[in-house]
Amino acid sequence: MGKRLQVLQTWIGASQDLTHQVTPEQATALLDRIDRTALALFPFLRNPTKSFDSSLSHIRHSFTPGSKGIVIPTGQKTFRYACHLIGNLREVLGSKLPIEIVYAGDSDLPSSHRDFISGLGSDIAMVDILQVFNDTPLDLQHGGWAIKTFAALGSQYEQVLVLDADAVLLQAPEKIFDRHKGYQSTGALFFHDRLLWQGAFKRRHKWWEQQLEHHTPSEALVKSRVYNEGYAEECDSGLVVLDKGRLPVLLGLLHACWQNTKEVRDAWTYNMGYGDKESWWFGLELSGAQYTFEDHYGGMLGYLNADKNKTCSFTIAHFDEHDCLLWYNGSLLKNKLINATEFDIPTHYMLDGVWEKGAVKKDMSCMKEGKVKEASKEERKILSNSIEKAKDLDVRIKRFTTLEGT
Repeated sequence: MGKRLQVLQTWIGASQDLTHQVTPEQATALLDRIDRTALALFPFLRNPTKSFDSSLSHIRHSFTPGSKGIVIPTGQKTFRYACHLIGNLREVLGSKLPIEIVYAGDSDLPSSHRDFISGLGSDIAMVDILQVFNDTPLDLQHGGWAIKTFAALGSQYEQVLVLDADAVLLQAPEKIFDRHKGYQSTGALFFHDRLLWQGAFKRRHKWWEQQLEHHTPSEALVKSRVYNEGYAEECDSGLVVLDKGRLPVLLGLLHACWQNTKEVRDAWTYNMGYGDKESWWFGLELSGAQYTFEDHYGGMLGYLNADKNKTCSFTIAHFDEHDCLLWYNGSLLKNKLINATEFDIPTHYMLDGVWEKGAVKKDMSCMKEGKVKEASKEERKILSNSIEKAKDLDVRIKRFTTLEGT
Protein backbone atom coordinates (compact mmCIF):
# COMPACT_ATOMS: atom_id res chain seq x y z
CA MET A 1 0.00 0.00 0.00
CA GLY A 2 2.85 2.40 0.74
CA LYS A 3 4.28 1.99 -2.77
CA ARG A 4 0.84 2.54 -4.28
CA LEU A 5 0.47 5.76 -2.34
CA GLN A 6 3.86 6.94 -3.55
CA VAL A 7 2.70 6.33 -7.13
CA LEU A 8 -0.53 8.19 -6.38
CA GLN A 9 1.50 11.11 -5.03
CA THR A 10 3.52 11.16 -8.26
CA TRP A 11 0.32 11.26 -10.30
CA ILE A 12 -1.14 14.10 -8.25
CA GLY A 13 2.10 16.05 -8.54
CA ALA A 14 2.18 15.50 -12.29
CA SER A 15 -1.44 16.61 -12.64
CA GLN A 16 -0.62 19.86 -10.85
CA ASP A 17 2.48 20.43 -12.99
CA LEU A 18 0.52 19.82 -16.18
CA THR A 19 -2.35 22.17 -15.33
CA HIS A 20 -1.30 24.79 -17.88
CA GLN A 21 -0.08 22.29 -20.49
CA VAL A 22 -3.25 20.30 -21.15
CA THR A 23 -6.82 21.12 -22.08
CA PRO A 24 -9.45 21.43 -19.31
CA GLU A 25 -10.97 18.16 -20.56
CA GLN A 26 -7.64 16.35 -20.27
CA ALA A 27 -7.05 17.78 -16.78
CA THR A 28 -10.51 16.62 -15.69
CA ALA A 29 -9.91 13.15 -17.12
CA LEU A 30 -6.57 12.83 -15.31
CA LEU A 31 -8.09 13.99 -12.03
CA ASP A 32 -10.95 11.54 -12.46
CA ARG A 33 -8.51 8.68 -12.97
CA ILE A 34 -6.62 9.67 -9.81
CA ASP A 35 -9.85 9.82 -7.81
CA ARG A 36 -11.08 6.47 -9.13
CA THR A 37 -7.76 4.89 -8.22
CA ALA A 38 -7.86 6.36 -4.70
CA LEU A 39 -11.44 5.18 -4.27
CA ALA A 40 -10.50 1.67 -5.34
CA LEU A 41 -7.72 1.65 -2.74
CA PHE A 42 -9.80 3.32 -0.03
CA PRO A 43 -13.53 2.56 -0.48
CA PHE A 44 -14.25 4.17 2.89
CA LEU A 45 -13.82 7.55 1.18
CA ARG A 46 -17.40 7.24 -0.08
CA ASN A 47 -19.50 9.66 1.95
CA PRO A 48 -22.80 7.96 2.88
CA THR A 49 -24.66 11.30 2.89
CA LYS A 50 -23.74 12.18 -0.71
CA SER A 51 -25.69 11.09 -3.77
CA PHE A 52 -22.42 10.94 -5.72
CA ASP A 53 -19.15 9.15 -5.03
CA SER A 54 -16.90 11.15 -2.76
CA SER A 55 -13.24 11.15 -3.69
CA LEU A 56 -9.78 12.10 -2.58
CA SER A 57 -10.34 15.45 -4.30
CA HIS A 58 -13.49 16.04 -2.26
CA ILE A 59 -11.60 15.22 0.93
CA ARG A 60 -8.79 17.63 0.04
CA HIS A 61 -11.24 20.41 -0.84
CA SER A 62 -13.15 19.87 2.42
CA PHE A 63 -10.24 21.26 4.45
CA THR A 64 -10.47 24.97 5.19
CA PRO A 65 -7.16 26.35 3.84
CA GLY A 66 -4.83 27.49 6.62
CA SER A 67 -7.18 26.32 9.38
CA LYS A 68 -5.96 24.77 12.63
CA GLY A 69 -8.06 22.95 15.19
CA ILE A 70 -8.32 20.34 17.93
CA VAL A 71 -9.98 16.97 17.33
CA ILE A 72 -11.18 14.90 20.29
CA PRO A 73 -12.71 11.49 19.56
CA THR A 74 -14.95 10.45 22.43
CA GLY A 75 -17.98 8.41 23.41
CA GLN A 76 -19.99 7.80 26.54
CA LYS A 77 -17.15 5.86 28.18
CA THR A 78 -14.71 8.78 27.95
CA PHE A 79 -17.31 11.56 28.12
CA ARG A 80 -16.21 12.73 31.57
CA TYR A 81 -12.55 12.95 30.57
CA ALA A 82 -13.42 14.84 27.41
CA CYS A 83 -15.25 17.42 29.53
CA HIS A 84 -12.21 17.72 31.82
CA LEU A 85 -9.97 18.15 28.79
CA ILE A 86 -12.10 20.95 27.37
CA GLY A 87 -11.97 22.67 30.76
CA ASN A 88 -8.19 22.33 30.76
CA LEU A 89 -7.94 23.74 27.23
CA ARG A 90 -10.47 26.54 27.40
CA GLU A 91 -10.58 27.70 31.00
CA VAL A 92 -7.04 27.04 32.22
CA LEU A 93 -4.77 27.29 29.17
CA GLY A 94 -6.95 29.82 27.39
CA SER A 95 -6.81 28.05 24.02
CA LYS A 96 -9.05 29.60 21.40
CA LEU A 97 -8.54 26.89 18.79
CA PRO A 98 -11.82 25.44 17.49
CA ILE A 99 -12.67 21.96 18.73
CA GLU A 100 -14.34 19.04 16.99
CA ILE A 101 -15.86 16.27 19.09
CA VAL A 102 -15.90 13.12 16.95
CA TYR A 103 -18.14 10.14 17.69
CA ALA A 104 -19.53 7.07 15.92
CA GLY A 105 -23.30 7.47 15.87
CA ASP A 106 -25.93 8.26 18.50
CA SER A 107 -25.28 5.06 20.43
CA ASP A 108 -21.68 6.14 20.91
CA LEU A 109 -22.44 9.68 22.07
CA PRO A 110 -26.16 10.50 22.47
CA SER A 111 -27.49 13.93 21.56
CA SER A 112 -27.92 14.89 25.24
CA HIS A 113 -24.23 14.27 25.86
CA ARG A 114 -23.33 16.26 22.76
CA ASP A 115 -25.48 19.15 23.94
CA PHE A 116 -23.73 19.07 27.31
CA ILE A 117 -20.29 19.25 25.71
CA SER A 118 -21.40 22.01 23.33
CA GLY A 119 -22.35 24.07 26.36
CA LEU A 120 -18.85 23.96 27.79
CA GLY A 121 -17.53 26.75 25.59
CA SER A 122 -17.54 28.44 22.24
CA ASP A 123 -16.50 26.97 18.90
CA ILE A 124 -17.14 23.31 19.75
CA ALA A 125 -18.52 21.32 16.81
CA MET A 126 -19.92 17.79 16.71
CA VAL A 127 -18.89 15.34 13.97
CA ASP A 128 -20.57 11.98 13.48
CA ILE A 129 -17.86 10.04 11.67
CA LEU A 130 -20.49 7.63 10.30
CA GLN A 131 -21.82 10.53 8.24
CA VAL A 132 -18.37 11.28 6.82
CA PHE A 133 -17.08 7.87 5.71
CA ASN A 134 -18.57 4.61 4.52
CA ASP A 135 -18.57 2.53 7.70
CA THR A 136 -19.05 -0.84 6.00
CA PRO A 137 -15.31 -1.58 5.75
CA LEU A 138 -14.59 0.25 9.01
CA ASP A 139 -17.10 -0.76 11.71
CA LEU A 140 -16.11 2.29 13.75
CA GLN A 141 -19.12 1.80 16.00
CA HIS A 142 -17.20 -1.11 17.49
CA GLY A 143 -13.70 -0.06 16.50
CA GLY A 144 -12.44 1.61 19.67
CA TRP A 145 -9.17 3.39 18.89
CA ALA A 146 -9.72 3.02 15.14
CA ILE A 147 -11.88 6.16 15.05
CA LYS A 148 -8.86 8.38 15.72
CA THR A 149 -7.18 8.26 12.32
CA PHE A 150 -10.52 8.80 10.57
CA ALA A 151 -11.32 11.71 12.89
CA ALA A 152 -8.08 13.33 11.73
CA LEU A 153 -8.78 12.68 8.05
CA GLY A 154 -12.41 13.79 8.17
CA SER A 155 -11.81 16.99 10.10
CA GLN A 156 -12.50 20.28 8.34
CA TYR A 157 -9.25 21.65 9.79
CA GLU A 158 -6.25 21.52 7.50
CA GLN A 159 -3.92 21.23 10.47
CA VAL A 160 -5.22 18.93 13.19
CA LEU A 161 -4.15 18.24 16.74
CA VAL A 162 -5.79 14.95 17.74
CA LEU A 163 -6.16 14.32 21.46
CA ASP A 164 -7.24 11.35 23.51
CA ALA A 165 -10.01 12.36 25.87
CA ASP A 166 -7.86 11.57 28.93
CA ALA A 167 -4.92 13.74 27.85
CA VAL A 168 -3.81 16.65 30.04
CA LEU A 169 -1.95 19.62 28.53
CA LEU A 170 0.44 21.91 30.37
CA GLN A 171 0.95 24.30 27.47
CA ALA A 172 -1.54 25.88 25.10
CA PRO A 173 -1.81 23.76 21.93
CA GLU A 174 -1.31 26.87 19.79
CA LYS A 175 2.37 26.69 20.76
CA ILE A 176 2.77 23.36 19.00
CA PHE A 177 1.37 24.69 15.74
CA ASP A 178 3.22 27.99 15.91
CA ARG A 179 6.56 27.23 17.56
CA HIS A 180 7.51 23.57 17.28
CA LYS A 181 10.32 23.55 14.74
CA GLY A 182 10.13 19.83 14.12
CA TYR A 183 6.44 20.01 13.30
CA GLN A 184 6.92 23.04 11.10
CA SER A 185 9.67 21.22 9.22
CA THR A 186 7.83 17.98 8.45
CA GLY A 187 4.14 18.71 9.06
CA ALA A 188 3.78 15.67 11.32
CA LEU A 189 4.56 15.41 15.03
CA PHE A 190 4.38 12.24 17.11
CA PHE A 191 5.35 11.40 20.69
CA HIS A 192 7.33 8.42 21.89
CA ASP A 193 6.02 5.68 24.13
CA ARG A 194 8.12 4.21 26.94
CA LEU A 195 11.22 2.12 26.35
CA LEU A 196 9.98 -1.23 27.60
CA TRP A 197 10.29 -4.98 27.06
CA GLN A 198 13.43 -5.00 24.97
CA GLY A 199 13.60 -8.12 22.84
CA ALA A 200 10.17 -9.39 23.90
CA PHE A 201 8.24 -8.68 20.69
CA LYS A 202 10.33 -10.41 18.02
CA ARG A 203 7.28 -11.25 15.89
CA ARG A 204 6.28 -7.59 15.74
CA HIS A 205 9.78 -6.50 14.75
CA LYS A 206 10.04 -9.20 12.12
CA TRP A 207 6.76 -7.98 10.62
CA TRP A 208 8.00 -4.36 10.63
CA GLU A 209 11.18 -5.44 8.89
CA GLN A 210 9.23 -7.37 6.27
CA GLN A 211 7.03 -4.38 5.53
CA LEU A 212 10.07 -2.12 5.27
CA GLU A 213 12.05 -4.41 2.98
CA HIS A 214 13.43 -2.45 -0.01
CA HIS A 215 12.38 0.76 1.77
CA THR A 216 14.76 3.65 2.37
CA PRO A 217 14.31 4.50 6.06
CA SER A 218 13.36 8.01 7.06
CA GLU A 219 15.53 10.13 9.33
CA ALA A 220 13.13 9.41 12.19
CA LEU A 221 13.35 5.65 11.69
CA VAL A 222 17.14 5.76 11.57
CA LYS A 223 17.10 7.38 15.02
CA SER A 224 14.44 5.03 16.47
CA ARG A 225 15.61 3.13 19.51
CA VAL A 226 12.48 0.99 19.41
CA TYR A 227 13.05 -0.18 15.84
CA ASN A 228 16.84 -0.48 16.06
CA GLU A 229 17.22 -1.78 19.62
CA GLY A 230 14.22 -4.08 19.83
CA TYR A 231 12.00 -2.24 22.31
CA ALA A 232 8.25 -2.84 22.24
CA GLU A 233 6.28 0.30 21.36
CA GLU A 234 7.29 3.44 19.48
CA CYS A 235 4.36 5.84 19.66
CA ASP A 236 2.05 7.22 22.34
CA SER A 237 -0.82 8.35 20.12
CA GLY A 238 -2.59 10.34 22.84
CA LEU A 239 -1.54 13.51 20.98
CA VAL A 240 -0.86 13.62 17.24
CA VAL A 241 -0.34 16.71 15.07
CA LEU A 242 -0.68 16.65 11.28
CA ASP A 243 -0.70 19.19 8.46
CA LYS A 244 -3.01 17.65 5.85
CA GLY A 245 -2.24 20.51 3.50
CA ARG A 246 1.07 18.76 2.78
CA LEU A 247 0.34 16.01 0.28
CA PRO A 248 2.87 13.43 1.61
CA VAL A 249 1.41 13.81 5.12
CA LEU A 250 -2.15 13.45 3.84
CA LEU A 251 -1.32 10.30 1.91
CA GLY A 252 0.55 8.91 4.92
CA LEU A 253 -2.58 9.55 6.98
CA LEU A 254 -4.60 7.65 4.36
CA HIS A 255 -2.26 4.70 4.92
CA ALA A 256 -2.80 4.96 8.67
CA CYS A 257 -6.56 4.98 8.10
CA TRP A 258 -6.28 1.90 5.89
CA GLN A 259 -4.40 0.16 8.71
CA ASN A 260 -7.38 0.91 10.97
CA THR A 261 -10.04 -0.53 8.65
CA LYS A 262 -11.69 -3.55 10.24
CA GLU A 263 -10.17 -6.25 8.05
CA VAL A 264 -6.64 -4.87 8.26
CA ARG A 265 -6.69 -3.98 11.95
CA ASP A 266 -8.07 -7.41 12.92
CA ALA A 267 -5.58 -9.29 10.78
CA TRP A 268 -2.47 -7.14 11.26
CA THR A 269 -2.48 -3.72 12.90
CA TYR A 270 -4.00 -4.66 16.26
CA ASN A 271 -2.56 -8.16 16.05
CA MET A 272 1.01 -6.97 15.64
CA GLY A 273 0.74 -3.82 17.76
CA TYR A 274 -1.30 -2.31 20.54
CA GLY A 275 -4.27 -0.52 19.03
CA ASP A 276 -3.76 2.43 16.69
CA LYS A 277 -0.52 3.73 18.15
CA GLU A 278 1.99 2.38 15.62
CA SER A 279 -0.27 2.94 12.60
CA TRP A 280 0.38 6.70 12.56
CA TRP A 281 4.15 6.78 12.09
CA PHE A 282 4.14 3.49 10.17
CA GLY A 283 1.68 4.90 7.64
CA LEU A 284 3.86 7.93 6.97
CA GLU A 285 7.02 5.84 6.92
CA LEU A 286 5.71 3.36 4.37
CA SER A 287 4.28 6.15 2.23
CA GLY A 288 7.59 7.97 2.07
CA ALA A 289 6.55 11.00 4.14
CA GLN A 290 8.85 12.68 6.64
CA TYR A 291 7.73 13.08 10.24
CA THR A 292 9.06 14.26 13.59
CA PHE A 293 9.14 12.48 16.94
CA GLU A 294 9.74 14.23 20.24
CA ASP A 295 13.38 14.14 21.32
CA HIS A 296 12.85 11.91 24.34
CA TYR A 297 11.10 8.62 24.90
CA GLY A 298 8.16 8.71 27.29
CA GLY A 299 9.07 10.16 30.67
CA MET A 300 7.53 9.94 34.11
CA LEU A 301 5.49 12.64 35.84
CA GLY A 302 4.76 11.70 39.43
CA TYR A 303 6.28 11.64 42.89
CA LEU A 304 9.73 10.99 44.34
CA ASN A 305 10.07 7.76 46.30
CA ALA A 306 11.36 7.73 49.87
CA ASP A 307 14.97 7.35 48.76
CA LYS A 308 14.53 10.15 46.21
CA ASN A 309 16.12 8.08 43.48
CA LYS A 310 12.97 7.21 41.55
CA THR A 311 9.93 9.04 40.22
CA CYS A 312 6.74 6.99 40.34
CA SER A 313 3.16 7.34 39.07
CA PHE A 314 0.61 5.95 36.62
CA THR A 315 1.13 8.30 33.67
CA ILE A 316 3.50 8.93 30.75
CA ALA A 317 4.92 12.45 30.40
CA HIS A 318 5.91 14.20 27.18
CA PHE A 319 8.09 17.23 26.55
CA ASP A 320 8.58 20.05 24.08
CA GLU A 321 11.81 20.88 22.24
CA HIS A 322 13.10 22.72 25.32
CA ASP A 323 12.51 19.76 27.67
CA CYS A 324 9.54 21.51 29.29
CA LEU A 325 6.46 19.51 30.20
CA LEU A 326 3.96 19.58 27.34
CA TRP A 327 1.33 16.93 28.10
CA TYR A 328 0.69 13.59 29.73
CA ASN A 329 -1.87 10.84 29.43
CA GLY A 330 -4.10 9.11 31.96
CA SER A 331 -6.38 12.02 33.02
CA LEU A 332 -6.18 14.38 35.97
CA LEU A 333 -6.98 11.50 38.32
CA LYS A 334 -4.09 9.94 40.21
CA ASN A 335 -5.06 6.49 38.91
CA LYS A 336 -8.32 6.37 36.97
CA LEU A 337 -8.37 2.56 37.06
CA ILE A 338 -8.45 2.42 40.87
CA ASN A 339 -10.14 5.57 42.17
CA ALA A 340 -12.53 7.67 40.07
CA THR A 341 -12.51 10.61 42.49
CA GLU A 342 -8.91 10.98 43.69
CA PHE A 343 -7.16 13.90 42.04
CA ASP A 344 -3.56 14.74 42.83
CA ILE A 345 -0.86 17.13 41.66
CA PRO A 346 2.42 15.45 40.65
CA THR A 347 5.55 17.00 42.13
CA HIS A 348 8.45 15.72 40.00
CA TYR A 349 9.24 14.38 36.57
CA MET A 350 12.05 12.36 35.09
CA LEU A 351 13.29 11.84 31.53
CA ASP A 352 15.75 9.50 29.86
CA GLY A 353 15.62 7.04 32.74
CA VAL A 354 14.98 3.32 33.04
CA TRP A 355 11.38 2.21 33.43
CA GLU A 356 10.25 -0.17 36.15
CA LYS A 357 6.83 -1.14 34.85
CA GLY A 358 4.06 -2.19 37.20
CA ALA A 359 2.91 -5.77 36.70
CA VAL A 360 -0.56 -4.67 35.54
CA LYS A 361 -2.08 -1.34 34.48
CA LYS A 362 -3.45 -0.70 37.97
CA ASP A 363 0.03 -0.90 39.50
CA MET A 364 2.29 2.08 39.89
CA SER A 365 5.34 2.28 37.64
CA CYS A 366 8.63 4.04 38.36
CA MET A 367 11.56 5.53 36.50
CA LYS A 368 15.12 5.54 37.80
CA GLU A 369 18.60 6.66 36.68
CA GLY A 370 17.27 9.63 34.70
CA LYS A 371 17.27 13.39 34.96
CA VAL A 372 14.80 14.37 37.67
CA LYS A 373 13.25 17.82 37.89
CA GLU A 374 10.77 19.38 40.24
CA ALA A 375 7.53 20.55 38.65
CA SER A 376 7.61 24.33 38.42
CA LYS A 377 5.26 26.62 40.29
CA GLU A 378 3.53 27.47 37.01
CA GLU A 379 3.12 23.80 36.08
CA ARG A 380 1.63 22.99 39.49
CA LYS A 381 -0.70 25.97 39.17
CA ILE A 382 -1.94 24.77 35.78
CA LEU A 383 -2.63 21.32 37.19
CA SER A 384 -4.26 22.70 40.32
CA ASN A 385 -6.56 24.95 38.30
CA SER A 386 -7.35 22.10 35.91
CA ILE A 387 -8.29 19.86 38.83
CA GLU A 388 -10.55 22.52 40.35
CA LYS A 389 -12.23 22.99 36.98
CA ALA A 390 -12.65 19.22 36.65
CA LYS A 391 -14.28 19.03 40.08
CA ASP A 392 -16.72 21.79 39.12
CA LEU A 393 -17.51 19.92 35.93
CA ASP A 394 -18.02 16.68 37.84
CA VAL A 395 -20.79 18.35 39.85
CA ARG A 396 -22.51 19.34 36.61
CA ILE A 397 -21.89 15.92 35.06
CA LYS A 398 -23.36 14.16 38.09
CA ARG A 399 -26.46 16.33 37.92
CA PHE A 400 -26.73 15.69 34.18
CA THR A 401 -26.30 11.93 34.41
CA THR A 402 -28.83 11.76 37.27
CA LEU A 403 -31.40 13.51 35.10
CA GLU A 404 -30.51 11.27 32.17
CA GLY A 405 -30.70 8.14 34.29
CA THR A 406 -27.28 7.03 33.08
